[in-house]
Amino acid sequence: MHIGRRKGWEIPERLATPESLWLNRRQILAAGAALTLGGTAARADIDPTASLYPAPRNSRYTVDRGITPEAINSNHNNFFEFGFYKQIGHAAEALAIRPWDVGIAGLVEKEFTIAFDDLIRKMQIEERLYRHRCVEGWAMTVPWTGFPLAALVALARPAGSARYVRFESFYDPQIATAQNSFYPWPYSDGVTLAEATNELAFVVTGAYGRPVAKPMGAPLRIHLPWKYGFKSVKSIVKFTFTDERPVGFYQRIAPAAYGFWANVNPDSPHPRLDQSTERDIATGEIVRTRLFNGYAEFVGGLYAGQEGEALYL
Repeated sequence: MHIGRRKGWEIPERLATPESLWLNRRQILAAGAALTLGGTAARADIDPTASLYPAPRNSRYTVDRGITPEAINSNHNNFFEFGFYKQIGHAAEALAIRPWDVGIAGLVEKEFTIAFDDLIRKMQIEERLYRHRCVEGWAMTVPWTGFPLAALVALARPAGSARYVRFESFYDPQIATAQNSFYPWPYSDGVTLAEATNELAFVVTGAYGRPVAKPMGAPLRIHLPWKYGFKSVKSIVKFTFTDERPVGFYQRIAPAAYGFWANVNPDSPHPRLDQSTERDIATGEIVRTRLFNGYAEFVGGLYAGQEGEALYL
């Protein structure tokens, strides 16, 4: 007969830390550290949605390149509210993301405002691996977490006359000092309702298995992986449903270079920027740009019969 003798360092399995708690140890440690610091500011920085992460990954959306390290992503961003250069990570930390209200306005059954923490709990969040392509020619791959933009459209209940949805970012020039410039703040852009309800259109609330970082557009942003990055508005405070085509931030300041559609196309050059190739910001590898950033099977049908439109830049 075998007699098991427990070693002094062993504990019963029932006392082991559950895997779900172990996976979230970084959030738990961060919360504890913030409380140790004391003070209202430290406590306010604890994200009340942290327990929702990491979310299950949706295997339908795959990529053929490595995930860009988070440290590179968060330090190579265009977030012009905080500066007209890439390394805006430190400046963006000044953005207060609680409380954060999201407005639903325009041609909807009833306009309303909802707290972000309430909105996210109405949704089923998941992780998706998406490519990201900037009009400047650099690219990354990100494990975004969030929910389909189509779910938000359904929550908004747009009228039959609504054809577009406009995204509007925050406006606070006291902390986002670049908003003191002459540009048409707040940052905004928009898409057709058909694009907004395409399965790829994603409301981002997290990245890398935790709530999305401030330099990446906390607490919620849009990611449209078949379009150039400037269409994916960060730190959104309002979604407006309208029958008029929105004019985006870039289109206002440089209409000869930027149009409404901004779909990725290697054969449609920007006046100053070649689009035929792209550079992976993590590896430096130069590769051929693909039509719709490689997502033609998902979105190509959206533009059938619109050959007369300037669908790219």
